[in-house]
Amino acid sequence: MSADSVEAATRLAAYDAFARDVRSELAQTGERMERLRSQGKVKSATYRQLFAIRSTLRDIDRRLAERGL
Repeated sequence: MSADSVEAATRLAAYDAFARDVRSELAQTGERMERLRSQGKVKSATYRQLFAIRSTLRDIDRRLAERGL
């Protein structure tokens, strides 16, 4: 394998790991939001912060998916 091929494979593996991490964090955020929702805390500051985080993670996930990651 050439040095360029090794570098490309390493970069792709890093992007794949990033995509997995984003999707994991997105799932965890959704679970935390669901717990707060079940407690009737949808107007809390924490819920609102999680809502913003979830929106950002969804956008990142969408962009990754558009590029096949």
